[in-house]
Amino acid sequence: MKNWFYLTLMVMAVAFCACSKEDEEPIEPQLDVTPHNISGTWQLESWHNGVQLAEGAYLYLELIRKDGCFKSYDNIESAAPRYRTGQFNIEIDPELGAIIRGMYDYSGGDWNHRYIVTSLTASKMIWVAKNDPSEVSVYVRTTIPEEVLGAAK
Repeated sequence: MKNWFYLTLMVMAVAFCACSKEDEEPIEPQLDVTPHNISGTWQLESWHNGVQLAEGAYLYLELIRKDGCFKSYDNIESAAPRYRTGQFNIEIDPELGAIIRGMYDYSGGDWNHRYIVTSLTASKMIWVAKNDPSEVSVYVRTTIPEEVLGAAK
């Protein structure tokens, strides 16, 4: 009987050792959505519930906390790169949480939607359009490549 007990114990130990924690993706802590935590440079990774951007397409968004400004660099709606600037604002809704919205400079109008920031970590954020839950945008923290900066001028 002792042999079965030790055998079972050994099998369980091997099973637990086989499940390496190295394979698991580390869980980043959620951050409060504040101008400080959201500031930086972000790249749109996917939108419309996980649809990847077309090959060669990009959108970089630089959020500047100091004055609530943003800079965007994209080639999504045109073949030529676009550089746009504007103001962004974060408001807290008691039921929905943090909502970010923006307005382009030079009478460019508002962003397409107001977005609920459903997740913010040091390296990733997820926005869901307030009036269209199928519009989900995933951004990852990055730097803007020099060729994009040069093409936008």
